[in-house]
Amino acid sequence: MPLITIFTAPKPFTDPRIDVIQRNAIRSWLSLGADVQVVLVGDETGMSAVASEYDVIQLAGVACNEQGTPLVSSIFSTARQASDSPLLTYVNADILLLPDFLAAARDVSRQIEDFLVIGQRWDLDVTQLLGFGQGWETRLEAEVKELGRMHPPAGSDYFLFPRHLFSDIPDFAIGRAGWDNWMIYHARQQKWPVIDATPAIRIIHQNHNYSHLPGGKPHYDHPESYQNETLAGGATNLFMVLDSDRQLVDGRIRSPRPSLPRLLRRIELLFTPPGTTRQGWRWFAARRLRRLRRRITKSKD
Repeated sequence: MPLITIFTAPKPFTDPRIDVIQRNAIRSWLSLGADVQVVLVGDETGMSAVASEYDVIQLAGVACNEQGTPLVSSIFSTARQASDSPLLTYVNADILLLPDFLAAARDVSRQIEDFLVIGQRWDLDVTQLLGFGQGWETRLEAEVKELGRMHPPAGSDYFLFPRHLFSDIPDFAIGRAGWDNWMIYHARQQKWPVIDATPAIRIIHQNHNYSHLPGGKPHYDHPESYQNETLAGGATNLFMVLDSDRQLVDGRIRSPRPSLPRLLRRIELLFTPPGTTRQGWRWFAARRLRRLRRRITKSKD
């Protein structure tokens, strides 16, 4: 039985750039070996052929909203029902994983029973299919160190957790803003340790545009993202990596060290108005604090 089931809901494989990115991601997960099972959820164009080519599981029949966008709740429940791994991981289909991911999963599961592991990503331009022969991870890490850039600590591109957690998720639209932030908020509310594994796991995001979305706009500018925020309960419930209460460093779980971005984030949450209100002095103050935090975080990259 695999230790981890990695599941994702890919975009259609029709765009050549997206096709390359998603194939690279899937092959990087498979390279982690027999302890990992890979599952593709959905029935997007080209998915069946890719699943067959790489001998991975495809689960069709996922529920969608009125706009035809797959629902996070259905994606998670479908993957859970089709697997028996003790650990589940949702990963965005543009993310490359290295062997340190598997090592970190083992380290965390040996120390604690309930948890959510998240972390920041590194952004990298990848324009062609990668080779996964001997030493591929060393070559890729060298390229990331030279050309990559750490993404700000907003949201998350992967969620690692025991299979019995997150059994009740609102009907968020996948690929839109907000649902990933709610995952972190919900774990904190349930008193599950939220572990920032950025020091232990180097995940790599393959840069792309938003041509796959209506109007080519970033996902946070779409009505479905506003609906996700409403389902989450408002901006106060949209957490990020800075809202984690643990870190994984050198294989050990510990409390995060104090930092100015974390302090500013706590103050920002105090000013953020409840619900979906985007006006008034509290919203203005929260926005100013957010901009200050982002400038400080960017200056440290």
